[in-house]
Amino acid sequence: MAKLVKRELILAAIEATYNTDATPGGADAVLVEDVSWSYAGARMVDRNAVKATLGQFQRVFAGTLMEVSCTAELKGSGTAGEAPEADVLLRACGLGVEVTAGTSVAYAPASTAHESATIYFHEDGSLYKLTGARGTASLNLETGNKGMASLTLTGHVTGPIDAPLPVAVYDASVPPPVIGAAFSVGGYAAVISALSLDLGNTIGTPPSMSAADGYSEIIISDRDVTGSFDPEATLVAAQDFHGDWRNGVTKTITTGAIGSTAGNRYQLDIAEAYYSELAPGDREGVRTYDISYGAAGDDSAFTLTFT
Repeated sequence: MAKLVKRELILAAIEATYNTDATPGGADAVLVEDVSWSYAGARMVDRNAVKATLGQFQRVFAGTLMEVSCTAELKGSGTAGEAPEADVLLRACGLGVEVTAGTSVAYAPASTAHESATIYFHEDGSLYKLTGARGTASLNLETGNKGMASLTLTGHVTGPIDAPLPVAVYDASVPPPVIGAAFSVGGYAAVISALSLDLGNTIGTPPSMSAADGYSEIIISDRDVTGSFDPEATLVAAQDFHGDWRNGVTKTITTGAIGSTAGNRYQLDIAEAYYSELAPGDREGVRTYDISYGAAGDDSAFTLTFT
């Protein structure tokens, strides 16, 4: 039986105990695009014995993890103060969450108490179960498009096993387009076409002799938040991008609210951005700058808030 790429889906739930199946169901479905998977850290051990004939003995399989990558829409739940559909995936990428009832759900980097997720990846009749999954993510905001989160999560894998596709229940909210947002850098209303932010998480997969797959707890061991944006060039008197880069001046970056409906708005705020690279660009004949930045402030580096 042929399997269709369109007939795939992801269910995700936060684990109460690390690497213990949280058994996500249809109500835990996350609407995603561009799903792919690969075996991460697969060990095939050579047997380099000396013998009378040339050639190799069969290699020994000695454990593997699995990595699942996908993109998810940035959108609200439809109700202010209730978590968005991508909540579990964001939290599994080392983001802490703060809920203000009836008002907002805010995500920011955390250095401790990282949560893990169980992810069920259904592949048109086959089911892979990832437990103890943690990962990294990037946010991509492009004018005239929908905001997207690109995620890569690594987990301990069981399967595939034969299993029918469950009835997935998705959030009915439609993602707001990235237009009409009051973007600013250091209080200056720069004209940009795109903004990105990359969590830059380092994922550690230490070995464990006791584990069935040979791997201990998957950890987020470090983080380096970076990103880029592309403002139109302007006079130094209006905004000195070059001087700020040379002098290590930090700037606040905010998108302003993206979306206009309560329950389906979000905003990205970066507290201390410093420029790491600056190069010329051209946008339909208009001079621009391609600016790469780093985000200082450790756990206060940025906040993604849904309202």
